Amino acid sequence: MNILVTGSNGQLGNSLRNFAANNNNQIFYYDLPELDITQPESIVQKVVKHNIQVIINCAAYTAVDKAEEASELAHAVNVIGSEMLAQVALKHNILLIHISTDYVFNGIACSPYKESDAVSPIGVYGFTKWQGEEKVRQTGCSHIIIRTSWLYSCYGNNFMKTMLKLGSTKDELGVVFDQIGTPTCAIDLAFAIVQILQQINIKSNYAATYHFSNEGCCSWYDFATAIMDIADLPCQVNPIETSAYPTLATRPSYSVLNKSKIKQDFNIQIPHWRVSLKKCIYQFTNSTI
Repeated sequence: MNILVTGSNGQLGNSLRNFAANNNNQIFYYDLPELDITQPESIVQKVVKHNIQVIINCAAYTAVDKAEEASELAHAVNVIGSEMLAQVALKHNILLIHISTDYVFNGIACSPYKESDAVSPIGVYGFTKWQGEEKVRQTGCSHIIIRTSWLYSCYGNNFMKTMLKLGSTKDELGVVFDQIGTPTCAIDLAFAIVQILQQINIKSNYAATYHFSNEGCCSWYDFATAIMDIADLPCQVNPIETSAYPTLATRPSYSVLNKSKIKQDFNIQIPHWRVSLKKCIYQFTNSTI
């Protein structure tokens, strides 16, 4: 297969590069300024040039707080960009694998969200990602939407890297304990996408939504504590309430995803979040943990 990866300089895009040499696919990686997903001519140029059969859309505006003040930019990337990719995919008979988020849910549930559960985003970021999903569906292209949560990796800016930095410079810090979700290692998500590509028939027409995150769940406080523990950092992590750490965007208090569907359909084995975190920290620090 000839595969186009958009947003290739982000966490997931970079993680997908780890598997490029392990299969017979031709993968073409693009990010700004070479490829602007809000400009259809930019997409078509790459699609035609490389005879693309699958697009993996990793491009997104993911700055949750900044999105509250930059809603037009978030809408352009997450909604218009998704729609443009879907339209090109439809015209050129391309399968679109589109990455979305747990933030499409409002967080009032008390059990893991299924793909069939009603969405109700509570911030600009989540709302634009939900709108992007809808544009993909409404366009009618062959598509697989994958919602994920709390993504981290060795690349870019993310919670794990922030905690490692703070943990090496501060004696203590406060982290919220009343927001529950699941940390997801981008390498695991990338591998899941590779497994899906190995099993599907790209000539078939897909219209499916899946959830993927690592197994288990925790609070941001638990996540931070695990990072300090695994990295053997002396920084003391103190639990605080969300009200003590105000942000521009409201986060869902509970956004754990149910992964039964993706495990059943593709026989995907998903590691526990702490197991993957340990591997990622080892890779990032390049030291014995």
